[in-house]
Amino acid sequence: MSNPKCGQCGNTHLLKDDTRGELVCNKCGTVVTQDELDTAPEWRAFDPQQQAQRTRTGAPLTFTKHDKGIATEIGKGSGELYRVSVKKRAQYYRLRKWNKRLTKSKDRNLSYSLSELARQVSYLGLSKAVHEEVGRLYEKAVTRGLVRGRSMESIITALIYAVAREQGSPRTLSELSAASGIEKREIGRAYRYVAREIGIRILPATAAEYIPRFSSLLGLSGKTQAKAKKILGDAVDEEVTSGKGPTGVAAAALYIAAVLQGERRTQRDIADVVGVTEVTIRNRYKDLVEKLGIEEEVEKKAAEVENKVEPRN
Repeated sequence: MSNPKCGQCGNTHLLKDDTRGELVCNKCGTVVTQDELDTAPEWRAFDPQQQAQRTRTGAPLTFTKHDKGIATEIGKGSGELYRVSVKKRAQYYRLRKWNKRLTKSKDRNLSYSLSELARQVSYLGLSKAVHEEVGRLYEKAVTRGLVRGRSMESIITALIYAVAREQGSPRTLSELSAASGIEKREIGRAYRYVAREIGIRILPATAAEYIPRFSSLLGLSGKTQAKAKKILGDAVDEEVTSGKGPTGVAAAALYIAAVLQGERRTQRDIADVVGVTEVTIRNRYKDLVEKLGIEEEVEKKAAEVENKVEPRN
């Protein structure tokens, strides 16, 4: 029932009694529904081994596999032959042969492409949610014939680029190019094509979305990360980031925050991690400190860090 309520007093605050399978009004005590089905298992497990042994259902459906994880396949390898009698081995070979012949081209495409998707997701450190959504969109693209005549890797990489941005964990084109071995121009072309055909509409990534991952890669503390986000928030209010690349702005904000927190990283260190040039960081740095009025504070703190003498052992 959607938004159930008591038929006697109209109360919407109901209590569920799992033991009796009843839904009871906590105001007047009226039994609203009864004899509800219990979907929980009738057995108990006290450790992972018992859980695995007693479970009688398979894994949930997933778009990360070409058969959604529910299809069966005739075993491969010579070891499987010893499980059938000699008289049945010829039949076994014929069944395995026809099993391969009856596999549709779509399934063969998905079988290979989804393994490539799993490799890229693992390389980029993306979440399972991104993996599932990219798998769903790729199957949709294959069904519509969008992959025909185009590189399978480019379509997958374009979808990863789109979905990662949509779910707040964007990856740069340089990272995607390194993961897939495809040029950034080709990835951009495939992204525009797929987005137009499937109807993907995603807002551009903001600099703040890159801060957590870049901060982690640089080994910066949580205080520095929070400081960088505050700097970006002030920069957005001052309209400093308008028309600027988000990765360059995020790199400059992290550089400033690291200096202010005494965890200074060189522009070269940040440039190597972020994938932008030192010139870009330097230009975005100048824009931020001038517009926010913190140039003197940052330079003073940088001088203190540089002139600080390390204590002797």
